[in-house]
Amino acid sequence: MTEIKRAVITGITGQDGSYLAELLLSKGYEVHGFIRRSSTFNTDRIDHIYQDPHDEKQRLFLHFADLSDGSRLVTLLSQIQPDEVYNLAAQSHVRVSFDEPEYTADTTGLGTIRLLEAIRSVGLHCKFYQASSSEMFGATPPPQNEETPFYPRSPYGVAKVYSYWITRNYREAYGMFATNGILFNHESPRRGATFVTRKITRAVARIAAGQQSELFMGNLDSVRDWGYAPEYVEGMWRMLQADEPQDFVLATGAAYTVKDFLQFSFERVGLEWEKYVKFDERYLRPTEVDSLIGDPSKAKDVLGWEPKVLTPQLAAIMVDHDVKAIETEGAFLVDTVDGVDPTHSA
Repeated sequence: MTEIKRAVITGITGQDGSYLAELLLSKGYEVHGFIRRSSTFNTDRIDHIYQDPHDEKQRLFLHFADLSDGSRLVTLLSQIQPDEVYNLAAQSHVRVSFDEPEYTADTTGLGTIRLLEAIRSVGLHCKFYQASSSEMFGATPPPQNEETPFYPRSPYGVAKVYSYWITRNYREAYGMFATNGILFNHESPRRGATFVTRKITRAVARIAAGQQSELFMGNLDSVRDWGYAPEYVEGMWRMLQADEPQDFVLATGAAYTVKDFLQFSFERVGLEWEKYVKFDERYLRPTEVDSLIGDPSKAKDVLGWEPKVLTPQLAAIMVDHDVKAIETEGAFLVDTVDGVDPTHSA
């Protein structure tokens, strides 16, 4: 009888965490997700795969834990004894990191060393995946690959650089199977409403339905490499199945501007974006990242990973989802951050 693999996912309730949980469960894993204690439920993205906890067939288990609490991490890892650990938890919003730099550093940066140290302290011989980010490259000109120097332009990017290097340090100092996945922008219908791609597609759906008349945006000239999140979590898993721990860039290699994404999204519902989009300087970052375009050659050669969905198809997938959501559920509930409706911002 084949032994069931056991995996831990921090950030399981996020976009990537939910898709990764689905993938691992489909491969027969027992999955343990770490979630933060809250007075409200935040499990919408995984409710469809979570069964009765008393069901003997249940292979998804949730545990309260926070990357700021090292002792709790030690306790849980000691109990679970995972074969693989995927660290996807973070304060992951770049613009918000300028408003909350200390919190971002603690969760996105120091949270990683707490998790690595917990693994080392318990004496686990597991494989570790660290969710690194293209934002680490920042102002370094594209195309960016595994050898490109880092030049982060936000507290989020700086914190991710720390996590990247501490992961490599634990790999080299302690012989841990610790891998950095340097993922470029990857989106889906599960992307949070405060991220620019989802704000655009939600607004497009609302405008098409007559529920909204304008969309306020910041910089439209930023160049990004947008891929499809379900394909990227497949790449994460493949990294931990490799013969030896290495760092990999996951990207499409295709460049599009925010303006391009607007055009693709509005065209999907037969509208011209210029009639609805307005500029608002409040949504500019203090320091901007002009262009992020990844070179995924190593991932293709070593892992056999290659993306299929590019930005035009991605925009269509997301718009179609949000249009259908309005048709079946009515108006979106308005999500607010500091009193600002994010469907009107960027």
